[in-house]
Amino acid sequence: MRIVSLLPSTTEILFAVGAGPQVVGVTFECDTPAEARKRSIVSTTAIPEGLPPHEIDAFVSRAMAAGEDLYHLDGGALSELDADLVVTQDLCAVCAVDVSVVDDALAYLGCRAEVLTIDPHCLDEVLTSVLTLGAASGCADTAATLVGRLRERLAAVQDSVWGADRPRALVLEWTDPAFAPGHWVPEMVTVAGGTNALGDAGEKSVRVTWDAVRDSAPEVIVCAPCGYDLEGSTTLAQAAIASGELPNGIPVWAVDANASFARPGPRLVDGVEALAGILHPDRAPAPRADMARRLR
Repeated sequence: MRIVSLLPSTTEILFAVGAGPQVVGVTFECDTPAEARKRSIVSTTAIPEGLPPHEIDAFVSRAMAAGEDLYHLDGGALSELDADLVVTQDLCAVCAVDVSVVDDALAYLGCRAEVLTIDPHCLDEVLTSVLTLGAASGCADTAATLVGRLRERLAAVQDSVWGADRPRALVLEWTDPAFAPGHWVPEMVTVAGGTNALGDAGEKSVRVTWDAVRDSAPEVIVCAPCGYDLEGSTTLAQAAIASGELPNGIPVWAVDANASFARPGPRLVDGVEALAGILHPDRAPAPRADMARRLR
């Protein structure tokens, strides 16, 4: 089977379940594992490089209002790869190529590849997507083993924080402007032993005012801006602190959002474990230095 993955998370999952040799095409963002970088790139972004967060938000807002695509699908590259399976999403037009774009491209090119849409909204659906991709790629047993290990780790986190106070934690999915988390992130806070201060599990992330951030009365703030690694998140979190918009006197952490918060793959469990260490340092191991950093 020849597979094209149009999501960094599904690329990661496919390699994790043993289907890496079958992956022939990926996106410009597919960087985990490093082997994925050796595959043909079939989609790129329309967002100019180097924009600060507020300009990225403005660019995305204008493009969405105009009905413009935020990603470019290379039809020629896709056709040359002669894929049997194309994995895409219908969850977030800001995150990756939409399934409708893929369907139109395949129809135009006359390709008969099967299109598999992966759209998890919560942790359980993320784990189910691992099983789905395992079955689609002929790696069902390996996928089942992986999911079993991930569920064991989640259960271990819940056991470690059982009965403890649940501090109010606010995860910022963007910092300029501020966005409250959605989809699986509020659930990650809950599993890690916290109370999610702002944003709804299973729903889209939403733009919020800084007054709403302060009114949510967080006891911990975690900056996890979508698309940023730990160094990028640290820079944005420091800017938010310097702006004076964050509530005073509470801890502020930066995390590797790309690795363990934004992408719905196996490493979300790493994110849950990191959150447990942040929220309950007396009960859970401290988060790894390459994953989280306390700034205040």
